[in-house]
Amino acid sequence: MKSPITIEIRKKAGCDDVPLPQYMSEHASGMDVCAACDGDIEIAPGDVKLIPCGFYMAVPVGYEAQVRPRSGLALKHGITLPNTPGTIDADYRGEVCVILGNIGKDVFVVNRGMRIAQMVIAAVTQVDVQLVEKLSDTARGEGGFGHTGT
Repeated sequence: MKSPITIEIRKKAGCDDVPLPQYMSEHASGMDVCAACDGDIEIAPGDVKLIPCGFYMAVPVGYEAQVRPRSGLALKHGITLPNTPGTIDADYRGEVCVILGNIGKDVFVVNRGMRIAQMVIAAVTQVDVQLVEKLSDTARGEGGFGHTGT
């Protein structure tokens, strides 16, 4: 296994009781992220809410933090992230927040300290964009949206 990279995290004032992002098993790829809301936040079916997480972080250059839904909340309650995966860039220094949406049938209540999402740190490759008149040909060509089978 490669040596881990270091992510610097600073807690928001008044959020000492909210757990920092953490891996919940030895080989987990995502760290669970908790809510740092001041009170309960109700998310009605069809609603979308911005949930504060109570920390700031410095992602190293060459990496991003991807914020994804927790599978248990998605399956049991229909709670997802409409912008999945959300991206936290290496130059962002604001409070980490998560956009939660409810595609379930019932109101969902977010409590302070609740695990609401998972965060994966991933390498980023930046590219040079080159404008061309014609792209190279492939067997698939322009076929898409089910073109390769069901």
